[in-house]
Amino acid sequence: MLLSILIWSLSLSDTTVTPQPVADSVQTDYWVVRSVQIRGNQRTRERIILREMELKAGDTIRRPVLTEKLAWDQRKITNTNLFVTVDVAAREVGPQQIDIDVNLKERWYFFVIPIFDLADRNFNEWWYERGRSLRRTIYGARINYKNVTGNADRINAIFEFGFARRTQVLYTLPYIDRAQKTGLSVGASYQTNKEVAYRSALDKLVYFRSEDLMRERFYTNVILTRRNQFYNFHRLELRYVRNSIADTVARLNPDYFLNGQSRQRYFLLSYLFTHDRRDAVAYPLQGHYFNLAANQYGLLPSDNLRLFELTASYTRYSPIGARLYASNSLRGKLSWPERQPYLNLRGLGYTSDFVRGYELYVIDGQRYGLLRNTLKYQLLNTRKQLNWMPLKQFNTVPLALYLNVFGDMGFVDNSLAQNYNSRLANSLLYGGGLALDIVTFYNIVGRISYSVNRQRQTGIFFSFTYDL
Repeated sequence: MLLSILIWSLSLSDTTVTPQPVADSVQTDYWVVRSVQIRGNQRTRERIILREMELKAGDTIRRPVLTEKLAWDQRKITNTNLFVTVDVAAREVGPQQIDIDVNLKERWYFFVIPIFDLADRNFNEWWYERGRSLRRTIYGARINYKNVTGNADRINAIFEFGFARRTQVLYTLPYIDRAQKTGLSVGASYQTNKEVAYRSALDKLVYFRSEDLMRERFYTNVILTRRNQFYNFHRLELRYVRNSIADTVARLNPDYFLNGQSRQRYFLLSYLFTHDRRDAVAYPLQGHYFNLAANQYGLLPSDNLRLFELTASYTRYSPIGARLYASNSLRGKLSWPERQPYLNLRGLGYTSDFVRGYELYVIDGQRYGLLRNTLKYQLLNTRKQLNWMPLKQFNTVPLALYLNVFGDMGFVDNSLAQNYNSRLANSLLYGGGLALDIVTFYNIVGRISYSVNRQRQTGIFFSFTYDL
């Protein structure tokens, strides 16, 4: 099934609008694009914006499809996350001739964000399971510098202290060639912990704490990206990883790295294909999204980890009408061999892949499947202009509210479930509930939800994401 979806996705190639001879009898059914006028890009290079546009100067386009082409070009420019507002419109300048006007308001690109975060998987685990202890907090600073040279490049740096210490730096240049198809990223990360989740039991994480260093993690990586078409992305990463744990952790769980080892070193080669035709990356309402990833842990004979992992997901976003929207998502994972280090044995609950209603659980396994369904009703969608705000990058505030009804189903296959006393692995999971989503500028999305799961457990859960 995953192969069928992949072949179908690859068939969704982009249609390039090129000038074509037009018979006199149908000449009035066409527009000729005389020029593309871009305004408001004080830093961003024009070629970065034109890269996202299907409509080019000299193109001939049928009148009935012009509005749709303009809308998709506007969405693609918006999804670069370089602009607060994007408006793309056509202006008639002569018989069968138009100019394309692109009016932009650039974002504020440099942020130093104070960090006061939780060490746990999410707010809900900290609130319900960890006693809301402020000792389990992380503080520091995050530096996000986008569009450094006007080429949509960015620098991300993290400096964290407290419950866990981490230093991480990543530089990304989306295009290194004249054709603007190939990109490059390089980065490194170093993290230490005095408290570590050394195993799971009854589908909950079990921690051990000491004043000594319990875990040390380091990696460095290089990433090549390729974007041959508007909506298709290829990503190839080579990463070197070095992990170590205290002997105490290895004794508490000899399977943490397997065979009582306290060190883990390996190279990781991963490939990711993405087909992304969503109208908005932060909160999509229309379009579809597909990705397929293959990860090979361990490349050299000296590597002490051998693991292959295959993951895939497909999500469809559909406007129904009368301010109603639906989304349906299918996700899955396969991995080999059966016996895996505990650190790498990851099922549902560790990332955004979880059955809603089971936010407080981690369900380990070599394989899983997840189906998520959401029906949304738009309560509000407006854009306010704050004329009293002197910084133009912050004086336009979009605000949208959505009331959601959702229902999810999942299954985790784990041949080692007895080793960790799992009650939820190898059984059907389902949950549902209501949620309120708040969407505003800089891709800030807040959510409060009420859900119930198969075990009839209920809860109120919170989440918050942003892209500054």
